[in-house]
Amino acid sequence: MDYANDPELNGKYLGTITKDFASVSDTLQEASSQIRKRDISKYPVFIFARQEVPLGSLLVNADEAGLEWHVFASYLELLVQQGIVGAEGIEAFQQTYKDADEFCCLFVVDEEFTNFVFIPYPED
Repeated sequence: MDYANDPELNGKYLGTITKDFASVSDTLQEASSQIRKRDISKYPVFIFARQEVPLGSLLVNADEAGLEWHVFASYLELLVQQGIVGAEGIEAFQQTYKDADEFCCLFVVDEEFTNFVFIPYPED
């Protein structure tokens, strides 16, 4: 799996993901910080999915928050355990991973598109 930003992230996804991300970015940034501070993982990942998925823990319920995407909190090691990232892909993932203080690592899961995307947190 390619861990870099996918150029195929077309407007259909980019618009709705960006809109929902803007609504929850503070929550995600805080969750990312906590995952790293508590030494759970150096690689927090947030799953954006239109329906509930058995990945990570539900952080933001789209229905309750008036969003299009549910957000689940996870991290690299858990995604390896669940077979999303293969053992052979761990090093590539770690090398591609961007500064977690500046970028949010999203794993977008939808019928037509499933990939990792890095989105910068909004500047205060």
